[in-house]
Amino acid sequence: MSNSPDNNFVEQLINKLQFNEDGLIPAIAQQYDSREVLMMAWMNEQSIRETVATGRVCYYSRSRQKLWRKGESSGQTQTLKNFRIDCDTDTILIIVDQIGVACHTGRRSCFYEELTENGIKIIEDILINPDDLYS
Repeated sequence: MSNSPDNNFVEQLINKLQFNEDGLIPAIAQQYDSREVLMMAWMNEQSIRETVATGRVCYYSRSRQKLWRKGESSGQTQTLKNFRIDCDTDTILIIVDQIGVACHTGRRSCFYEELTENGIKIIEDILINPDDLYS
């Protein structure tokens, strides 16, 4: 998004969303130019506000119980291009420009396993050694 929406519009968005009992909502990240689905993570009200205000995607880490700014330790950042909500208002689609890999396994996408008639097949190679992402 080139310009941050007016705060009134952000309030309308927050009030419209259906957060779960933990105050979270699933967010699917999709690459803006290729439309590749990159990952799914959780957002809360604070991470949504930060993402919209800064244009840099911020999630909520359930394991760490804190905000997680995508790329803060790995350098693999996401810049917000568009923010969408689904028809039930219980899932977010964030259109992003992903720099580097999206998955902590070192793959471009977290959706790298596919069910085939012969079983589960890995369909994406590791592009960056995961040890190198976080060192």
